[in-house]
Amino acid sequence: MNDAQQGAGQGREAAIRAALAPVAGDRVEGVRLTENAVTLVVEVGGLDDGARAALEDRMRAALAGMDLPPLRIAMTAERGPEKPKPRLIAVGSGKGGVGKSTVSANLAVAMKRAGCRVGLVDADIYGPSQPRLMHSEDKKPQAKDKQLIPVTGVLDIPMLSMGHLATPDQAIAWRGPMAGNALAQLIEADWGDVTDLVIDLPPGTGDVQLTMIQKFKPIGAVIVSTPQDLALMDARRAIAFFDKAAVPTIGIVENMAGFACPHCGEVSDPFGAGGAEAAARELGRRFLGRIPLTMTLREESDAGTPPAAGSGEISDLFAELAGQVMAFADSVNADADTAKA
Repeated sequence: MNDAQQGAGQGREAAIRAALAPVAGDRVEGVRLTENAVTLVVEVGGLDDGARAALEDRMRAALAGMDLPPLRIAMTAERGPEKPKPRLIAVGSGKGGVGKSTVSANLAVAMKRAGCRVGLVDADIYGPSQPRLMHSEDKKPQAKDKQLIPVTGVLDIPMLSMGHLATPDQAIAWRGPMAGNALAQLIEADWGDVTDLVIDLPPGTGDVQLTMIQKFKPIGAVIVSTPQDLALMDARRAIAFFDKAAVPTIGIVENMAGFACPHCGEVSDPFGAGGAEAAARELGRRFLGRIPLTMTLREESDAGTPPAAGSGEISDLFAELAGQVMAFADSVNADADTAKA
């Protein structure tokens, strides 16, 4: 196309837009001119079928006096703003039995109480426990447009777990790819206005963790460990795994840090004391605090009433943990905004 032809085409497009302006306003999003047709792209969001037909008739009438090729009108419904994807906060451990799921549940509850629009994913495909911890065992998620709709747990926190999809006594014997696909379904659910997803990972560094890293990279990871040397060795491996995947470690939580006798109040340290804090210092990671082993924490967890939803020492400790995690997430957002600027 030479300059003269291009100028003539632009002039005709301007004339078409001018003729349509009184009847279509700013609904005309595109005009395409060829020798064989004129194609108009028209946004018709908010109009019912009758109004759309009337708009098309008015547009055709407005262009009837112009010497144009056959007219084609493509109507598109207005798309709402795309929902931002929630930020993923992984809660991991190098080994099982350190209370990672209890920490995850109470962290989510504390974040909700602090005003965060938080959701919870139980990514422990083979041993889900969040339905019990969050008092949602009897709930089953629905699906819409091939997306799961989360159920709600304590404080109406949206959540999903394989425990919501399987019966309590059902053994889930899946190979790695199937577990990875299950994780994808949980994370790609319709989370509505949730901004942050706490991901309760299975212990170790297996298929589920690899799938998450490859497809749904978290903004950071909270590492849970008991003070004993064996757990700390495995916690170091979990940190190394996240380091290799370029996922920042938000910090280390020392769980089961001291047991207070419910009768005499004397505190003992069956798993040792201070090991996680020392490891954090050695590795140059933030120490996020200690959560003691108490009968109240155990009993309320079993009953589906996370102590973070109440008051007292344990609730305050999880509120402090939530504050540090939320501050980290906000700093990630601020760094991203600075980079864009």
